[in-house]
Amino acid sequence: MSGDSDCTRTSPSAGSPSDNELLPDRPKYVCTLSPDLVTKAREELQEKPEWRLRDVQALRDMVCKDYPSLGTCLDDAFLLRFLRARKFDYDRALQLLVNYHTCRRTWPEVFTNLKPSAIKPVLESGFVTVLPHRDPQGRHVVCIRPDRWTPSNYPITENIRAIYLTLEKLIQSEETQVNGIVILADYKGVSLSKASHFGPFVAKKVIGILQDGFPIRIKAVNIINEPRIFKGIFAIIKPFLKEKIANRFFLHGCDLNSLHQNIPPVILPEEYGGTAGKLDISAWNELLLASEEDFLHDFSELVLQCDSSPHDLLVSGDADEKQCDDSLRGMKPQLYYCY
Repeated sequence: MSGDSDCTRTSPSAGSPSDNELLPDRPKYVCTLSPDLVTKAREELQEKPEWRLRDVQALRDMVCKDYPSLGTCLDDAFLLRFLRARKFDYDRALQLLVNYHTCRRTWPEVFTNLKPSAIKPVLESGFVTVLPHRDPQGRHVVCIRPDRWTPSNYPITENIRAIYLTLEKLIQSEETQVNGIVILADYKGVSLSKASHFGPFVAKKVIGILQDGFPIRIKAVNIINEPRIFKGIFAIIKPFLKEKIANRFFLHGCDLNSLHQNIPPVILPEEYGGTAGKLDISAWNELLLASEEDFLHDFSELVLQCDSSPHDLLVSGDADEKQCDDSLRGMKPQLYYCY
């Protein structure tokens, strides 16, 4: 289903029965938020239940008017993700939606053939998983362990694909759309050679997606067991971080008590001083792999049209790559110094 046909069909010409017959039957939105989360969404996200569908229609109309070739899904539930992520600011939500598609177009190594079965080796390695229990604020904890990655087995982009699909699965939940997520990154055993794969080009792309190209609220990033080399990694990342996000980074070193101040032990596995048993990656892997058909259907509607004009794209991939290659040459000495 192309965005062009979708936009066209939402405004059929008067007195045209054939057009009316072709109107797509959009899934009727049914709110799944608890009363407490409805209140939280109203207070934190400016979401008013009585205006919710009006706001979704306003965003849909803006897409059809300004980006008729975007090739996006226009269902209520899908567009609502972008409104919530930008506190129901129409213009910012539209920008986020366009960024979402631009990221998918300008990084084919990540977004081509993107489905759970394609990143099964990454899932089996335990590089990324989601803890089984939410934190007291109702947020899922995404656990990332770079030491589980062997660069000779597959490129770093496979790890990014696995993280992206994990976020896509999580954001399907309205609870997560409102509460956001927490990241726990364990950098134990990360060497200089492994860190060198995460240069400025990759860093800028990933941060661009997380900050401006994906409808999810990252409420905290907890770094644990970071080696000295992480100073160099963070030096690469920090210039691309907005101040609000940078302030949500917490570096704990090997201090589990410090980590427990942000994530309670009751939801953490034994590996991080918690009481929730051994870290088990199988449940999340099974859930994600079982979603294969859902992803194939959802992503089939997210095809950015090849005839999109330069106005539709917010960044130039070639320009970014050149700029980041220049930055990498300047950062490498810093990495070696920190190591």
